[in-house]
Amino acid sequence: MKDEQIPYKMLSQDAYSKWLGIEILECKVGHVKVGMTVRKEMLNSMNKAHGGITYSLADTAFGFTANTHGKYAVSIETSINHIEALNEGDYITAHATVDLQKTKVGFNVVEVKRDNQLVALFKGVVYRTSKDWTE
Repeated sequence: MKDEQIPYKMLSQDAYSKWLGIEILECKVGHVKVGMTVRKEMLNSMNKAHGGITYSLADTAFGFTANTHGKYAVSIETSINHIEALNEGDYITAHATVDLQKTKVGFNVVEVKRDNQLVALFKGVVYRTSKDWTE
């Protein structure tokens, strides 16, 4: 399987990311950009997007990017900094700006933006298994 196609396969099998409304905007080895719109059912008690929404979008971009290297990659550590609150109707994007792959681990930084303004910063570490993505 071509590595650029792996995120599309992953999304087709990912019920949660599909429920979020995530779409793949750009995809190449080591770089995936995704986007989505914040919906009413994603708001918290303060009428702002729940922190898990930006986390989920960033985590999806992170996972898709890590898997473009052709091996099954699983998350072993992640963290996020929430910088700006989000509202219903906001369209947000997330893409890996740093993609460093070592033999068995990979490191990614994912920027989440609204209108080119940074709203969250996510860091993740993956473990790359020996299992290949196959057609």
